[in-house]
Amino acid sequence: MPLSAPPRTFGIELRISRRILWVGGAAYPLENIARVYTFTLHPRRKDATVRFLKNLGLILSVAFALTILAGLTSLASREMASSLLNFVWLGAAAALVWSLVEWIGVLSSPSHYVLAVETSGPSIAVVTSKDHGVLHRLVGQITHAIDNPAVELQGVRVDTINISPRNYYFGDNVNMYGGSNNVGMGTR
Repeated sequence: MPLSAPPRTFGIELRISRRILWVGGAAYPLENIARVYTFTLHPRRKDATVRFLKNLGLILSVAFALTILAGLTSLASREMASSLLNFVWLGAAAALVWSLVEWIGVLSSPSHYVLAVETSGPSIAVVTSKDHGVLHRLVGQITHAIDNPAVELQGVRVDTINISPRNYYFGDNVNMYGGSNNVGMGTR
């Protein structure tokens, strides 16, 4: 008799037990939670396009400069100049392909509706679900558990998300006028 495979489960479990919020295997004491909220995580498409155009300009500038330099020094040896030019343009083509793949990756990245849990320290947990209502209910349940020590939350299955902060807008954007030595992100 063939053995059946165990059922496949996706995502992670989010639960509250003994004043601790468990997000998968990560534990967040409820008294350390500073904010719980939902938002849409958008890819940094404009930033990726600007980065691609800068890379394109830099790669082509270096390649043309080295081509001109090889042309000026080709009086000594045509074979050496030819092999140098092949190497320069092969490297430029590889760098352009790398930049193009990175750019297309960000342009084709979807937006994600997420639930974020921020602590009073630098830690943050981000989960997502196809059902936005689940995330909104979880915000209410987590904040209710913060105010009521006896409350526990049975496991709720949510999805994990792996993102690069370089490619997504994350958190609040603040415009600040005046002041000195302010550090932060501008608006998109």
